[in-house]
Amino acid sequence: MAAVNSALNSARRETLPDQVVRIDLAAGSSVRELNAQLHAPTAERYEVHHPRGEHAVAAGLRHPLTVDVHGHVGYYCAGMNQLAEVTVHGNAGTGVAENIMSGTVRVRGDASQSAGATGRGGLLVVHGGASMRCGISMKGVDIVVGGDVGPMSAFMAQAGRLVVGGDAGDGLGDSIYEARLYVRGRVGTLGADCVEKPMREEHRKELAGLLAAAGLAHDPDEFRRFGSARRLYHFAAHNTY
Repeated sequence: MAAVNSALNSARRETLPDQVVRIDLAAGSSVRELNAQLHAPTAERYEVHHPRGEHAVAAGLRHPLTVDVHGHVGYYCAGMNQLAEVTVHGNAGTGVAENIMSGTVRVRGDASQSAGATGRGGLLVVHGGASMRCGISMKGVDIVVGGDVGPMSAFMAQAGRLVVGGDAGDGLGDSIYEARLYVRGRVGTLGADCVEKPMREEHRKELAGLLAAAGLAHDPDEFRRFGSARRLYHFAAHNTY
């Protein structure tokens, strides 16, 4: 099925005209109308102007489009993204790229809480900072934050990688499963079952690839790695009291 979908999307891209469709949300177009066009695209590239903090901008995309949003967006921008490359030239509210499946979502400014929540694949890049619960319950997504992340980031993170170019708030990786966390700056406190782990050569190569994909020039040797101590994997009688 994945191969069929890939072939269909490739064929669709070849038939779409190489032009830029510009949509101005301050000139009468609604977010519902915008998303309807993006769900049944007539071009490869779209520009969205004056989003004015609207919610769910460019949500649920399923085609290999390039979408540039010029301005700040509200909740759940680019949620459930598949295949598309969405760039927000501004700040993003709660839940940007929530449940992302594939493709790339890039925020040139800062992101509010729960960035990349429950993401299953693809790449989320936040060039500024991200608030609390960044990467909560991530299930395979890669998240790269150029600045700081707030408390409880990567809470219950199951799979994927979180890269933090700045500092991490308290409770990092609380109840983490098998996600990998890389932090360049300071960590307030570690959450339950999250521990620092050695940086081996495989991790440096992995991190270098993520930094390159995000467009960041940091040295992988400046980062520390964190992950699960695996103490919560098994039943322990004393936890019942």
